[in-house]
Amino acid sequence: MDMLNLSWLHGKPTARGKLKANPEDFIVIEDLGYGPDGEGEHLLVRLRKNGCNTRFVADALAKFTGIPPREVSFAGMKDRHAVTEQWFCLRLPGKETPDMSAFDLEGCEVLESARHKRKLRTGALQGNAFKLILRQISDRAAVEQRLTQISQLGVPNYFGLQRFGRGGNNLLQARRWAADEIRVRERSKRSFMLSAARSAMFNQVTSDRLAQQHSLCQVMAGDALQLTGRGSWFVAEAAELETLQQRVDQHELRITAPLPGRGEWGSRDAALAFEQQCLAAEAELITLPEREGVEAARRAMLVIPRELRWNWWDDVTVELNFWLPAGSFATSVVREILELEGDDADIAE
Repeated sequence: MDMLNLSWLHGKPTARGKLKANPEDFIVIEDLGYGPDGEGEHLLVRLRKNGCNTRFVADALAKFTGIPPREVSFAGMKDRHAVTEQWFCLRLPGKETPDMSAFDLEGCEVLESARHKRKLRTGALQGNAFKLILRQISDRAAVEQRLTQISQLGVPNYFGLQRFGRGGNNLLQARRWAADEIRVRERSKRSFMLSAARSAMFNQVTSDRLAQQHSLCQVMAGDALQLTGRGSWFVAEAAELETLQQRVDQHELRITAPLPGRGEWGSRDAALAFEQQCLAAEAELITLPEREGVEAARRAMLVIPRELRWNWWDDVTVELNFWLPAGSFATSVVREILELEGDDADIAE
C-alpha cells in the first residue's frame, strides 16, 4: 500500500522530521474503557512491554501459567518497537490465581492483575492514548500550524502501513489469493490478508473522496453516516441533507467509507455510485472478502484526535499527547504533520 499516493486533508506536509529514534519515543497506553470485575474464571493482566511483540508475550504468559496459548487473548496487537501498556486475558477455570509478580520476561513488567468474568476479545477496547516524540524537525512554525489544524479538523482515518505487512506483503499476497494464484490455509495469514485487502479499499475510497471534495465532511445523498464514536450507521436521505450537513459540521456525525465484504455496503444512490467508481479497478479484490464470508462494514473517514496537546522541548523536538478510538492509527496523524525521514516512513504500531 503506497501511502504516498493517498490524499492529505491539510496538504502534503512541508516539514521533515523523525519518529521512533528510540522505542521510548512511541508510547501507547491501551484503554479498555473498563476495569477488571474482581472475580470470574479469567485473569486480566496489564503489562508494560518494550521490545516484545504481543503474540510473543501471550505465549510466554501461557507457558508461565501452564495453559494452552489459545487460552490467552488480547484486544489488539501492539508494536514491538515501542513502549506499550496493554491488557492480556488468561482463562484459568478452577485454577488458583498465579503470583504474577514472579512472571519474568525481558522487556516486560506486570503492572496489575485481577480476576474478570468475561474473555477479552479482539477489538474490545475503547481506544489508545499516545505519547510521541518527533525529532529533528526542519520547520517548527509549519508543524505548529499543522497541529493547530489537526486539533480542530482532524485527519483522514487511514489504515497505517503496518496494516499491510512489511513491504506491503499482506496486500500483495491478498491480491494473489484473490486471483487464485495461491491457496492460504493458515488462519492467521488469512485474517491478515483479508484485513489488508479491505483496509486498502477503504483507504482508496477515502483518498478519492478527499481528492474530489477537498473535505471529508461534505454529505452526499446516500452517504452512510455514523454517530461519532459508534459503529452502526444510517443512510442520508436527500430531503435531510441540510440538517445532516449541520450535524456533520458540528462533529456529531461522521461520513463513512466501506470495508467491502458479503452483503450490501451500506451506502446508496450517489454515494454508492461514487464508492463503486473508486473501486472499479478492484473487482478481484472486492470478491475476496465476499467469497470468504466476511461481512461488509463501515468506518468513519475522519478522526479527530482527542485531548491533543503538544510541548516543544526545543526548536527541533516536540512531544505530542493524544487519544484515538480503537482501530485508528497514530501514524496516520503523524503523516499529516511531517514528511518522515528514512525508515520512519515504514513504521508499525
